[in-house]
Amino acid sequence: MSKIKVAAVQAATVPFDGAAATARTVSLIAEAAATGAKLAVFPEAFIGGYPKGLDFGCCVGRRTAEGRADFARYVRGAIAVPGPEVDQIAAACAQHDIHAVVGVMERDGGTLYCTALYFGPGVLLGKHRKVMPTGAERLVWGFGDGSTLTVVDTPLGKLGGAICWEHYMPLMRAAYYAKGVQIWAAPTADDRESWIPTMRHVAMEGRCFVVAACQVMRRSDFPEDYASRIEAAPDEWMMHGRSVIVGPLGEILAGPLVDEEGILTAEIDLDHILGAKLDFDPIGHYARPDLFSLRVDEAPQLPVVPAAGRLEIAAGAKA
Repeated sequence: MSKIKVAAVQAATVPFDGAAATARTVSLIAEAAATGAKLAVFPEAFIGGYPKGLDFGCCVGRRTAEGRADFARYVRGAIAVPGPEVDQIAAACAQHDIHAVVGVMERDGGTLYCTALYFGPGVLLGKHRKVMPTGAERLVWGFGDGSTLTVVDTPLGKLGGAICWEHYMPLMRAAYYAKGVQIWAAPTADDRESWIPTMRHVAMEGRCFVVAACQVMRRSDFPEDYASRIEAAPDEWMMHGRSVIVGPLGEILAGPLVDEEGILTAEIDLDHILGAKLDFDPIGHYARPDLFSLRVDEAPQLPVVPAAGRLEIAAGAKA
């Protein structure tokens, strides 16, 4: 399948309510499919919510009861993978014959992970956990490892990508390029103007199509007791969007969309990647393996590993 239509979904979600956010996702999958799109990319933390402005009562040497209550609400709104919400999204993809990449807050034990889920019609194809939460995200999110540097083979092409500021990690981008990614999904919470040139750079550097999706959220979309440190009037935008679709030579195919909900679409032709690599291939003829090389550890990093009938506890232990 050379030519396909892809979609970037820019919408407000339902923070801290996994069931309601999943229902919103299912509805938007139907809307994206109605445009003729065969792939829909959703924003970072679309299910579970991106807690913009929350400090969770934390500062160096101090935590508060109110902050712990905020975190407990955040955990309750996250989802397990696998789980019933995952099954609902897979079923929606089957019903509408579409692939989807959905940003979720994944709950695993007592830890939350910012995760991108890759769906085919009726099936979860894989997931990617954000390997480096940005800034204060590290207060409330765990760190992914190399085992979920996921690129999946689909009838649409090789589908992979990164989450938000992972795009500023050059070695991580190189690891994905080496996997042959053709359609790069970029769920994000970065809604600044500077994000657009970042997406154009990744597309041009990777010689791939980039589909970037960000939420739009007004203050009124969050609960009334949302203790944001960012002051905003009820109708004021706290997240502006700027979703965009970019071609392999850095050309903008759709967007950016700002301060409104909508579904951006573009027809892409994977054959264009072939010609785009005439003068640049980051892991081929433009690489210099005699000078530069990258080692990637894709083993799961587990703190407790069963061995010979007993439990061994070791930091950074490998399965």
